[in-house]
Amino acid sequence: MKRYLFAGFLLLAGAGAAGWFLYRTEAPPTQSAAPAPAVSLGGVSLRIELATTTAVQERGLGGRSVIPDDYGMLFVFPRDDRYGFWMKDMLAPIDIFWLDDKGQVVSVVRDAEPASYPGVFYPAAPARFVLETAAGFAQAHAVATGTRASLKNIPVVSQ
Repeated sequence: MKRYLFAGFLLLAGAGAAGWFLYRTEAPPTQSAAPAPAVSLGGVSLRIELATTTAVQERGLGGRSVIPDDYGMLFVFPRDDRYGFWMKDMLAPIDIFWLDDKGQVVSVVRDAEPASYPGVFYPAAPARFVLETAAGFAQAHAVATGTRASLKNIPVVSQ
């Protein structure tokens, strides 16, 4: 009987120690993360990848053979300018949208083909953002110059 009592005591003590350990090692509360960036264009909410550094901007969507219809890469620049885009290392055609600082489309290139490299596409007007999507997005969602995109929680970049 003493043996069962001693085993029960050890079990209870072990459970208590484990509970105390878990309580003491619980992760501290974290601060809430910044809201995720969101882009909607032509009535479609896009899953986006941000291109805010020179290295990411130079790579862009290069090397990807498939670009999902609801996906885009948003290039964020520090000021308005006529940013040129090429198709270096691209494996799939894309649509390119230049947007002003309010999200209005100021220029569009539809179905830019990888074979167009080393040519460079330039916008008709200065832009702050450039959005790349799968080819056919502009036509499928009637996106043209003047269409307004919704840009939420987009980071500001400096030079």
